[in-house]
Amino acid sequence: MDSTRYSNSKKKGEGNTVNSNAYLVWAFIEAANYARRFCAKAKRCFEKKKAKTNSVIATKALAHKLAQVSYHMLKEKHHLM
Repeated sequence: MDSTRYSNSKKKGEGNTVNSNAYLVWAFIEAANYARRFCAKAKRCFEKKKAKTNSVIATKALAHKLAQVSYHMLKEKHHLM
């Protein structure tokens, strides 16, 4: 999908195109919802972000943190158990 914006037939800028896996995004959102309910640190992070924005953005921010942690665990071959 082209993300170039035009106004009065003049190019006004470009943005990011959608280049993420929708199923992976959904899985991390579900993981964030679960973590928010059962993990005190995740709940604290969520509540702090929610105080400044809204719950949707706070959930996505928590999902992003979980994705970062997952990436680094896979990259460095760390195991939880």
